[in-house]
Amino acid sequence: MGYRVAIIGAGAVAQRHLEALTKMGLQGVAIADIDQDRAQQAATGSGMNPYTDYREMIGMEQPDIAVITLPHFLHKEVAVWCARHGCHMLLEKPMALNREECDEISQAVAENQVKLMVGHTQHYLAENRKAKEILAAGELGDPVMIQDTRHLYYYHRDRPDWFFEKKRAGGGILMNLGAHSIDKIQWLTDSRITKVKASLSFHGDRGDVEGSGTVFMETSKGFPATLFQSGYPGAPKNETELICTKGMLKWGAGEGLWLSRGGDYRQVPVDDQRDPFVLQLEELVTSIQEDREPECSGEYARTVVSVLETIYCSHKTGRELVVGRGETSC
Repeated sequence: MGYRVAIIGAGAVAQRHLEALTKMGLQGVAIADIDQDRAQQAATGSGMNPYTDYREMIGMEQPDIAVITLPHFLHKEVAVWCARHGCHMLLEKPMALNREECDEISQAVAENQVKLMVGHTQHYLAENRKAKEILAAGELGDPVMIQDTRHLYYYHRDRPDWFFEKKRAGGGILMNLGAHSIDKIQWLTDSRITKVKASLSFHGDRGDVEGSGTVFMETSKGFPATLFQSGYPGAPKNETELICTKGMLKWGAGEGLWLSRGGDYRQVPVDDQRDPFVLQLEELVTSIQEDREPECSGEYARTVVSVLETIYCSHKTGRELVVGRGETSC
């Protein structure tokens, strides 16, 4: 394909991107991390050059694409810098801490005529793709309601301190796992979240971010969506249930897809098990080649951040809020 790719940030997610580069046959030229040992370790065996300064790396290597896998509070600064230096970007979600930062990134992208794709991998998970295919075919009629539930212990000791600081992470479990759920709901149903009423809890033993949340939402198509998230100890769960006028779907990532038109659920075969990290990188490359916006553009990713901001404001005020009405400054 001829594209030179550099990775900024050598944490756990970077390894998934390195694997995707190998599977696609793209040339990974360098990886940067402020931790020299971590950068060196990630580069070892890949033929990539390690750096401790992403700016030096971009200047020396002149990559076509930068994959940004950094703490949330660094997204805006690094994405704007990369755009101004001519790099197309795959930026991990969330796009930024707030809508204002999203707008700064989008402005830099537009002014420098580069492509930005935000890593909302829900679009590329096998069960999600099959569920969307069934829904789009009209087999189950129109959506009536959707519920997304996630229970996953959040306060792991090996997570860095910034992850639990509102100022640097943007939020807790809603900002991290909730972003996936919001994206999934919007993408599956070809709609946008328009209203939210949220109740969060703060019982974690680290930092000042929320450890659980219940969010009642309304979509632009008029049907309700409910989000349940918990990061406290308990049995892991990742389940989505979509109720339509002619049947129901239930699924979890890696756990299969189930359909009911009345009576018990039956399992639906899900054959396309391609790596979502490969699929999203393929989409970015194709958007560059075709000179079009990628599927998960900055404009789209901003809608997810806007919903998240409104969720936090709804909890603080105790009110149902309309997304994008400017009430998120609380």
